[in-house]
Amino acid sequence: MPFFDFLIIGSGAAGLSTALGLSRLGQVGIVSKGQAGDSASDWAQGGIAAVMDMDHDSIALHIEDTLGAGAGLCHPEAVRQIVGRGPEAACQLIDWGVPFDRQPDGNWHLTREGGHQARRVLHSADTTGHAIESTLLRRALAEPAVQMAEEHYASDLWLNGGRCAGVWVLAPGGDRPELWTARAVILASGGAGQLYLHTSNPLVATGDGIALAYRAGAEIANLEFIQFHPTTLYRPGSAPFLLSEALRGEGALLRLPDGSAFLEHYDPRAELAPRDIVARAIDTEMRRHHLAYVTLDISAQPGSLVQQHFPAIFAHCRARGYDLTREPIPVVPAAHYTCGGVVVDAAGRSTIPGLYAVGEVSSTGLHGANRLASNSLLECVVGAAAIVADLAGQSHLPNGPRQAPGRSPEQPATVAPKAGIAVLRQTLQAGMWQAAGIIRNDEGLRSASARWHELTTRIGDSLYGPRFYQELRNLRQCAEILTRSALLREESRGCHFNSDHPQRQDVAADSISQRDQPGPLLRPIPGVT
Repeated sequence: MPFFDFLIIGSGAAGLSTALGLSRLGQVGIVSKGQAGDSASDWAQGGIAAVMDMDHDSIALHIEDTLGAGAGLCHPEAVRQIVGRGPEAACQLIDWGVPFDRQPDGNWHLTREGGHQARRVLHSADTTGHAIESTLLRRALAEPAVQMAEEHYASDLWLNGGRCAGVWVLAPGGDRPELWTARAVILASGGAGQLYLHTSNPLVATGDGIALAYRAGAEIANLEFIQFHPTTLYRPGSAPFLLSEALRGEGALLRLPDGSAFLEHYDPRAELAPRDIVARAIDTEMRRHHLAYVTLDISAQPGSLVQQHFPAIFAHCRARGYDLTREPIPVVPAAHYTCGGVVVDAAGRSTIPGLYAVGEVSSTGLHGANRLASNSLLECVVGAAAIVADLAGQSHLPNGPRQAPGRSPEQPATVAPKAGIAVLRQTLQAGMWQAAGIIRNDEGLRSASARWHELTTRIGDSLYGPRFYQELRNLRQCAEILTRSALLREESRGCHFNSDHPQRQDVAADSISQRDQPGPLLRPIPGVT
């Protein structure tokens, strides 16, 4: 039975940042269900939001923009703490060797994205996520105290005396889990974009950490707030490709196929409005005009600027027959970011002792009802540092058990074949896109919630079974939490728009789901009157 001081589930920017910090405190194990670099972090294009130019920007302005995008659901103290540590987080990445772009005079090249009043997004061309992920991964693999377990899958958390003390782990190709124990467990497994038929997320984004934490008894907040990225390349039958919001920050316009612009009719900020507004406007126009897509047009900007700032996007589109510098390209919205997740405090501690969460899997209070662009990588690095500081300050962390518990989990009934699981997964994704997508209503949510509850009887709920079964098990769990929370929230706010309740409630509250509750409940936002 493997034992670690710290066991991290996930190998994206959040997990690797945490591992690098913890490596000086003890032995660190990282469980990665795919290859170590398979993560949403690696796909991120935009950058990390941090105030690096105090002459033209300020922490107060970044806080204001974050609160504005969050539509009244942000936790003000969390926003102040995380945004305030932005410059420190950026400098940590720079010290680790992340190659952010500079201007000819040596100053940082900062771009601007929707919802930001100033240029404050550090980036590495249009592949910032890959630059960060590859840099951190290289450093982590070089650390003697860090052990990476690729192609391993966490099927459930293990509690010992009410404290999270380990994880049941499936080896590659296996269906019988082994218990790995630790003094502390950190969830860094990313979001749940694969709940939806159309998503910008990689295949690994199946809500694993959220489902694991829920089954263990932790609180989950605001899972109904799924941010839909306004612009992914429209190519039916192909994997979606995200087109960075920074394109609009550099002058790209959204148009209908006849060439007319439309965003100014929805928000005075037009192309620089927050993502929820832009995605909803696109969805509305597509429904109104019976369109399969709208277009994104940056052809009015100098071609040299487009190719210099967006080389990967330019090359990807060019390979598929589109020239960004000369023509509009077809785009559609897609599920992009999970704004809610495992409830954590300022130190990254969940409501279960010994269990931490960081990055997209967590709910810190930073994002509220709608994430401000490029605040996610900021949250990863700041959250990782907070967890490291908390664990470093605990001089008497309990030792995990060195022997397996006397009773192993029960062996389940036979798992459905992979082909059958794949059909059920596609059915769930199509149902979530229809019922819990960009625009929702009560009838659709009620029907979907009942279907996801009933699905448990068809697939079972066991920590045994191979990865494809465990992923569907977790997606089903997240789908049920999401639809039930969305039904509870009788309002429209941020990413959550219900056509039966188009107005925003006067009092902002988090939706809280917890295994031992009969249903989700609403809890007032701390620090908001």
